[in-house]
Amino acid sequence: MKTGYITLPLHHGRAPRWLFQRMVKLSRAIVEAIVMEFGSDELLKRLSDPLWFQAFGCLLGFDWHSSGLTTTTGGALREALKDIQYDLGLFIAGGKGRTSRKTPEEILTISEKTGIEGDSLVYVSRMTAKVDSSLLQDGYQIYHHIILFTKEGKWAVIQQGLNEIDRTARRYHWLGEKIESLVKEPHTGFFFEKIIENVLDLTATNAEDARKILPELASRPPDKTIKELNKLKVSELPRRHAILIKDIKPENLRKILLSTYERVPQNLEELLSLRGVGPKTIRALALVSDLIYGAKPSYEDPVIYSYAHGGKDGHPYPVARRVYDRSIEVLERAITRAKLGKREELETLRKLEKLFTQ
Repeated sequence: MKTGYITLPLHHGRAPRWLFQRMVKLSRAIVEAIVMEFGSDELLKRLSDPLWFQAFGCLLGFDWHSSGLTTTTGGALREALKDIQYDLGLFIAGGKGRTSRKTPEEILTISEKTGIEGDSLVYVSRMTAKVDSSLLQDGYQIYHHIILFTKEGKWAVIQQGLNEIDRTARRYHWLGEKIESLVKEPHTGFFFEKIIENVLDLTATNAEDARKILPELASRPPDKTIKELNKLKVSELPRRHAILIKDIKPENLRKILLSTYERVPQNLEELLSLRGVGPKTIRALALVSDLIYGAKPSYEDPVIYSYAHGGKDGHPYPVARRVYDRSIEVLERAITRAKLGKREELETLRKLEKLFTQ
């Protein structure tokens, strides 16, 4: 199973209360069933798969192709896990907008109660967001971020960015156990509607030289880099570099470069982790590494289920409330009986799964 990202059209509006309440109940039952049958690690793997997450949102009754599926499904998961996460040993932090900025605080609160190593998870949360906004500059600004993790410290991240120009959203998926490096090919699978031009991707395999050069550039006297950037600002640049030169003001970078010069980052991940190092700093250093030193980053842009219960906007048909409530009832009863040692109903559901996958 691979992680990656998916692109969706931007939709406004909110899930009606009657639907969201059902989404919470059904998602809680599904999560409990998966954890009970396969364990928390398996749930993280499934949530880190863009297509599985999309199917999950469809099953809950949300619009199959809209940006709202991410935020509403994420919100339903938060509510679903709120009262059972300590019993399950599966935790969630983060959310949309202001809520996403409280992610570190939420992680540390959980770690204090459980003994989980919270600092490392806070680092992962912060770095995954920085990678998808600074190392992968595809025109999407991260506005939704959730991290799910187990009591053993395994984790998955789901975050979404907004492109204000074409009004689309792009969702990014991460799975900790599949990642060897946070800054090299952290997304190993891709699913999206279109390829975007002028994307700066420093996570690509063929950007290895740039990943080595950037920390070296950040560690040398700032005035030398600023001088080269000023020269490049008046040079005739190839068309494919338009995204790199836009909005770069060398005079504004001096303070950040002075900080990196004093800290001497040993690699790209350490450079990215420094406070103040963001998209413009990375863009400027990538420009220098490419045009001056020939260390090129990559400039290429790196639904299997239909509705089970209908869709919020009536496509392909309105949400069938009785069917939805019956699904919740069947799952909740099967889970309750399984906890008492009576697994017959869960076993029946497993047989149904085999029937549909033959």
